[in-house]
Amino acid sequence: MSADAERRVLIIVENLPVPFDRRVWSEATTLVEAGYEVSVISPMLKGYNAEHEVVDGVHIYRHKLSEAGNSPFGYLREYSGALYNQFRLALRVKRERGVDVIHACNPPDLIFIVAGLFKLLFGTRFIFDHHDLCPELFEAKFGKRGLLYAAMLMLERATFALADISIATNDSYRDIAIARGRMPADRVFVVRSGPRLDRMIMGPPDADLKKGRRFLVGYVGVIGKQEGLDLLVAAVSHLVNQIGRTDAHFAIIGDGPELPAIRALADDKGVSDCFTFYGRIPDDLFLSLLNTADVCVNADRCCAMNDKSTMNKILEYMALGKPIVQFDLTEGRRSAGGASLYARHDNVADFAMKIDALLGDPALRRDMGVIGRERIIRQFSWAHSAPVLLGAYERAFEPKARRATRRPAPSPQGAVRPATPR
Repeated sequence: MSADAERRVLIIVENLPVPFDRRVWSEATTLVEAGYEVSVISPMLKGYNAEHEVVDGVHIYRHKLSEAGNSPFGYLREYSGALYNQFRLALRVKRERGVDVIHACNPPDLIFIVAGLFKLLFGTRFIFDHHDLCPELFEAKFGKRGLLYAAMLMLERATFALADISIATNDSYRDIAIARGRMPADRVFVVRSGPRLDRMIMGPPDADLKKGRRFLVGYVGVIGKQEGLDLLVAAVSHLVNQIGRTDAHFAIIGDGPELPAIRALADDKGVSDCFTFYGRIPDDLFLSLLNTADVCVNADRCCAMNDKSTMNKILEYMALGKPIVQFDLTEGRRSAGGASLYARHDNVADFAMKIDALLGDPALRRDMGVIGRERIIRQFSWAHSAPVLLGAYERAFEPKARRATRRPAPSPQGAVRPATPR
């Protein structure tokens, strides 16, 4: 960082509170450690209710959020309210701490409106942190395209057009930024949501968490339509009623709009006693549950959104040395490699058989866990992502004249590279 440059960062995130959002928190604390002044705007959600607090050098400003549920009107209410509060708090941060760059984390692809106004009024730089494919996310939630899907594509395109730098979570997102978003290749950086190994600490199991069963199967994540928890419940029903395995308990960590429906489905299928739904929980219980799990699962259903997205849960499972069962999706396989068994798309019987196979083979579980842990250490931990994030920021703060003439140079994995066909 040059000594004469102001480096005051404002990160805006809507769908999760900070520091609960682990990717955003890793980015914010990495920037603080590198000498940046960092402020974050995020929603108030369960357990994160302070309007303003300072944690690890990061100033966090929070606003109330009316959650959308599953209705289009609910989304309109949520997004309009969030935009108002983001702009209001951004002006406060500008007044109290200063803002040189706005780092916007989607979904939704609307935060560019705040960034655009700041760019116009104050010359603020704009970094787009591409967490989700919003058009594909819309299709996954509502099962259709139409005019609203086209509007999602338009908003995504406007976000990319305004961005000085785009940060992608994987190579699939990078290719979309270049092809669909028309971003120059040298302004797209792959910063993976790798776990911090100082947080994902391997520890002993807690037998009490198995609820009297021999095995524990763990799941962590949002509980929405595209996450496929209905497929997991159906797979557990098959595991119990068709395969006859009754010695496994399933720990479900996370919350979301589909949780009541998933609970009801487990009751309907007669397997509710196989599940404990924990909701959002503190880190110590989160780690205890995953360290106790014999197998971890990801039931994301097959769709364009899930096929191209890297799921944080997969990397967290691997960091703790856990073997995985998931459906065979592109980025899931790229992340896990030999640390996972892959069931056929949305096939609950095959998913159940894969769980049964792992529970019955302790040597295979051990070997797959070792493979996953090594992949995290060698390739996917946050230690590999942090330098790329800082490189993206250096690129954003280059003088415009230099940025316009700069040619991309060879760089380490995850940084700038020519687009490759897929």
